[in-house]
Amino acid sequence: MNVTAFLLFLVIVLLTLIITFYASKKTNTTSEFYTAGGGLTGWQNGLAIAGDYMSAASFLGIAGMIALSGFDGFFYSIGFLVAYLVVLYLVAEPLRNLGKYTMADMIAARFDNKKVRGVAALNSIAISIFYMIAQLVGAGALIKLLLGLDYTTSVLIVGALMTIYVVFGGMTATSWVQIVKAVLLMVGTFIISMMVFAKFDFNLLKMFEQMKTVTPLGEQFLNPGNKFKVGLDTISLNLALVLGTAGLPHILIRFFTVKDATTARKSVVYATWIIGAFYVMTIFLGFGAAAFVGAGNMDPAGNMGAPLLAQALGGNFLFAFVSAVAFATILAVVAGLVLTAASAFAHDFYGHVLRQGKATENEQMKMAKWASVGVSIVSILLALFAQNLNVAFLVALAFAVAASANLPVILFTIFWKRFNTAGAISGMLVGLFSALILVALSPNVWNPVAGKAILVGEALFPLPNPGIVSIPLGFLAAWIGTLLSSSRDDKKYDEILVKANTGMKDSA
Repeated sequence: MNVTAFLLFLVIVLLTLIITFYASKKTNTTSEFYTAGGGLTGWQNGLAIAGDYMSAASFLGIAGMIALSGFDGFFYSIGFLVAYLVVLYLVAEPLRNLGKYTMADMIAARFDNKKVRGVAALNSIAISIFYMIAQLVGAGALIKLLLGLDYTTSVLIVGALMTIYVVFGGMTATSWVQIVKAVLLMVGTFIISMMVFAKFDFNLLKMFEQMKTVTPLGEQFLNPGNKFKVGLDTISLNLALVLGTAGLPHILIRFFTVKDATTARKSVVYATWIIGAFYVMTIFLGFGAAAFVGAGNMDPAGNMGAPLLAQALGGNFLFAFVSAVAFATILAVVAGLVLTAASAFAHDFYGHVLRQGKATENEQMKMAKWASVGVSIVSILLALFAQNLNVAFLVALAFAVAASANLPVILFTIFWKRFNTAGAISGMLVGLFSALILVALSPNVWNPVAGKAILVGEALFPLPNPGIVSIPLGFLAAWIGTLLSSSRDDKKYDEILVKANTGMKDSA
């Protein structure tokens, strides 16, 4: 066991539990539990969004992917960053103006229908669990490497902590854990990046030139085609990455933690700058891991590339610090995901579908806390079967589901006058199940060679990422479902259009 790492882990855990303790005193209503009472400023929410977004996939997964696959690994950095332009220009402000606590609130503002809200809640829970599996896989690998605990025990520890944050501290605790984590992650990443850059005499041209010779890929390291050898696969991945963020429930609910749409837009701008700086630095993490750790010294998925790079350059203390930061990263993100899924279940499904809007605040709070426990248990069980998969890759699948199931309905709700209830339900269901089914039939699950995937056999769907098929299917189903139904409410759309752009309650 690495004693320094263990002590830093304890400090991180203690700090987050102190935050949760103080936050619990401010979490007495559903508004405070779901959205921290809408009291975060633009820069605070921007840091929290960045903390939520710069997950284990970003810090552990992308560094490993670049180290193992070269240029192809950087697709993840580009896609994750460009995605925020879609959020900024199309989604953030209308969502804040139309919604209250969850993504389903926004859609229900136009379609006051229990089925619509129920399906939207189902989507949020499914996507959150998918995303959470990736974080728990990263946590398991990290704690196993540092503390010598087995993978199952590691996942159980993180699962227990994330449940405590949400059940006792709600969104206030979750937000401040994310803010602290974002600062720590940027500091740690900057230190490693500068150390890597110093190894190349702070010369970018020299760094790129030397990378042609230090990996088994040779000059091909800097060219595309190492991992994604089929053009359709590359397009499919990038479609999912660029469009997926605007449909991720745990990112979308962050816009309800500020007082108005203007602050929501400001928070996206802050987040984009922070995230942009971070993803530029992933080049140094990936190159450094390839040059100074080597593919043969990393785990097969590459998830431990960044911590091992820190050890190679800065010894045991930097290794421990970076690993503790990665641990904080995972804790912050999984807390946000648990809260998102619990909010969708308690507020949307229990409060509006089962209780038809008649649930008291106390009943909703109790249900949200029980839902948090339930979501944690399901995610932990699923993560135990995904131990050998790269976390950046797992998150890309969650992005594909989000882009297929949520984005078409969000955009049509805001921008298409003819859109109706039938279109919303069909778009969400087809988008969700087409993405999940294609993943289940893909090479991620099936491989002729034992140990290369979950099941042995030939994949029926050839692409690892389903986005190129499932995203158009989501849009197409929403469009066809709308045209096949005669229901239409132009007056309601006019009200929504005014409210989405101004925040006013109606067009009067």
